[in-house]
Amino acid sequence: MNSNPAKKLVVVTGGSRGLGLAICRQLLLHGYAVVAVSRTYSEAFSALQNSNEDLHFIEADLSRLDDIQGICSTIVKQYGRPYALINNAAVGYDGVLATMHNSEIDTLMKLNIQAPILLSKYLIRPMLLNRGGRIINISSIIARTGFNGLSVYAASKAALEGFTKSLAREVGKAGITVNCVAPGYMQTEMTNSLKDEKLESIKRRSPLGRLASPEDAAGALIYLLSEHATAVTGTVLTVDAGSTA
Repeated sequence: MNSNPAKKLVVVTGGSRGLGLAICRQLLLHGYAVVAVSRTYSEAFSALQNSNEDLHFIEADLSRLDDIQGICSTIVKQYGRPYALINNAAVGYDGVLATMHNSEIDTLMKLNIQAPILLSKYLIRPMLLNRGGRIINISSIIARTGFNGLSVYAASKAALEGFTKSLAREVGKAGITVNCVAPGYMQTEMTNSLKDEKLESIKRRSPLGRLASPEDAAGALIYLLSEHATAVTGTVLTVDAGSTA
């Protein structure tokens, strides 16, 4: 089933919940066709898909790196060449490094950095044929600020930002931009482990007195996908309600 050829196709990983779902919702509102790649098919995603024929779903565990080339081939065959890839899927194990299990470190690095690299590798190829495109990697302010108990997560996001800058130099002449969006703390499943007092202290640090929302971060992506951002590449757009100011 090909996507509507009049609409630009965007691939979103981790699109069924949290920030990924907010991104899918905003993309549809702005006239894009969307392929969400995720391990789980949530009720909220199902409700969104039922009212949008331009929203498609592929079930996949992106930590299984050997499957990624096939997933990318399926996307291009079924829905056409993508205009953009949004690498959003990630995991964040909360725990001090000394007691973290090696399997958790392995899974985190596979999903948070190796999968985005491989997805970019295989989906850049159809973008090169199109002579244009967008890659947006979802980083985090933790890449630059650090946070107790998130050292491996921080390492993966710092790696993603370095990857973004170098890849932007590789593909710029082909009209492809590569950027990061770095959200601050948001109310999503990934931050559920933060207790009330921790969240309140984060809110107090923000000049705006609140947390950024998934919708705030999704809005930044819409800008980077637009024609207004053709000269923006190799950069990190921070959306954190000013907490790192």
